[in-house]
Amino acid sequence: MAHTIVTETCEGVADCVAPCPVACIHPGPGKNVKGTDWYWIDFEVCIDCGICLQVCPVEGAILPEELPSLQKTP
Repeated sequence: MAHTIVTETCEGVADCVAPCPVACIHPGPGKNVKGTDWYWIDFEVCIDCGICLQVCPVEGAILPEELPSLQKTP
């Protein structure tokens, strides 16, 4: 099962992008409700390694389960 980036919690820090071994984390278009950039995880590519969750400094921005209702995608 893939991890989820909660769109409205993400602050666009992007610490999760480079460490991802399968490059499944992508920038979202525009800003979220907080007015920050945001990222999303491609559920089809994610291998559920959890590195993104370990390196993200924003509490609650990444969840260890696939929750499409909390993550916008382009």
